[in-house]
Amino acid sequence: MISTTQLPTFSDSENGSSIHCPDAVDPSSPDIESLRRLSDHLFSLRQTPDFDFFSDACIAVGPNELAVHRCLLSARSSFFRDLFSGKEKAPASPVRIDVKELVGDGFVVGFEALILVIDYLYSGRIGQLPKHVCMCADEECFHVGCRPAVRFMAEVLFASFTFKVSELISLFQRHLLDILDKIAIDEMPIILCVAKSCGTACERLLINCVDIVVKSDMDVVTLERTLPLDIVKQVMETRSSLGLQKGPALPDKHVRRIYRALDSDDIELVKLLLKEGHTSLDDACALHYAVAYCDTKITMDLLDYGHADVNHMNPRGYSLLHVAAARKEPKILMSLLTKGARPSDLTLDGRKAVQIAKRVTTYVDYYRTTADGRASLEEGRLCIGILEHAERRIPPVGQAFSLAMAGNDQHGILLYLENRVALAKMLFPMEAKAAMDIAQVDGTLEFTLGTAANQVSTVDLNKEPFKIKEEHLARIKALSKTVELGKRFFPRCSEYLDKIMDDDLFDLSSVGYNASVEQMKRYLELQDDIDRAFSEDKEKYDKSTLSSPSSSSTSVGVVRKRSRASD
Repeated sequence: MISTTQLPTFSDSENGSSIHCPDAVDPSSPDIESLRRLSDHLFSLRQTPDFDFFSDACIAVGPNELAVHRCLLSARSSFFRDLFSGKEKAPASPVRIDVKELVGDGFVVGFEALILVIDYLYSGRIGQLPKHVCMCADEECFHVGCRPAVRFMAEVLFASFTFKVSELISLFQRHLLDILDKIAIDEMPIILCVAKSCGTACERLLINCVDIVVKSDMDVVTLERTLPLDIVKQVMETRSSLGLQKGPALPDKHVRRIYRALDSDDIELVKLLLKEGHTSLDDACALHYAVAYCDTKITMDLLDYGHADVNHMNPRGYSLLHVAAARKEPKILMSLLTKGARPSDLTLDGRKAVQIAKRVTTYVDYYRTTADGRASLEEGRLCIGILEHAERRIPPVGQAFSLAMAGNDQHGILLYLENRVALAKMLFPMEAKAAMDIAQVDGTLEFTLGTAANQVSTVDLNKEPFKIKEEHLARIKALSKTVELGKRFFPRCSEYLDKIMDDDLFDLSSVGYNASVEQMKRYLELQDDIDRAFSEDKEKYDKSTLSSPSSSSTSVGVVRKRSRASD
């Protein structure tokens, strides 16, 4: 169970609110009690659905909306007073404002961070931070300096500054100052950017963050990609004056040209520059750059180009797998692992790729389920599952169907593979897409699958006489590799697919279309079978199915039970 003991709790006595009690005042006095009751009553406007009819505005964050009362917000914040002063006094319907209109496009403020700030304006109180967005997926983490905790506090700080809530600015700046030494250096830029945006209100936080970055091993390329240019210049000049600069301050011009070519998705120019400069991908750390910052396609092209050590460490001690885990890109992770990347390699501070992936994935994303009880499609969850399976050293399986078999029953083999991959796309879309992209299925000729497929095709294998052609072999090879990758990285998804494909009563063409009662009953029975398998398999792999979920078919009962136990 994930520990919550380290999540900060902001009590009334420390948040600088209007109900703060000096030591000389008896907290049980009638005056203090009346203030507490006032706070409770005002807060009930936000918490009780009975008052929804009275709200005259709402703030939207994506699909979520927060009902508010313009009069109260205007009384508590000059920002909202100025915002609402030009609005209609008694609108027929609530005024709807998107949070981006309030905070701008420079920084994202999530729904939970918005709720915390608005709740404070109503009640003058701050309780425990919402653990589902402040905790990462690592059960061993104290959730003080991991990415979810840091980013949530940065969001609250930025929203507090935007809405001119000085008490919250002071409180969260003070808390961030207290934990700066516990925050991973890769998470420091987000705090530094927010502190700079807040100007003099967070001057102390800005100075301390810059000092930490100056003394860190963060290279200039990372600085340029994550920080404002004036801060980068200040960091580099300070390093130089203190004698802290190790090696050249900037990559040479040739390496920068390679990076620019990667940014432009020009793989041919990258190859040309490598030949001209008599350098290698490893020497330029070009793959590290691509994995961290570039489009997935050019990154995959660069991996397929070869001529690089997939376990090469950059000067900071990060392998390609470490960088991909921080980015949360499953296709790149799978491609690296198939090319021999070692999931057991450690960073200089002793972290493996799976630990990095867990520390950058929020609790809510890791355990979220869909309406039908299945695990949600979230990159962080998928990356963790891929790395955990890789750590168990599951040996690569052979191709699902070797090309030598194609001469026996090409029609049957191709139909089987088409049906299996189509079924995987239907039931496990994220996992299937990751495997299909690596296998380059989209580059092969697609065939129809009876009534189950809506694609227009030149050939219908169920009607036309079948003769093996080069494009058929390419299709078989790509689909076979897709199945192979699925068996290697998503064994439980593959187990489920095996059950369905081997079931005589199952008909892919009828699922979701014109299935008979018997077919749908059998389909649901198979779903129940795999849900039971996930539950019973907890002891087989590490701790439980939820400590290593890679598929989107985790049992809803297991998820809900675990979530309740962690509350």
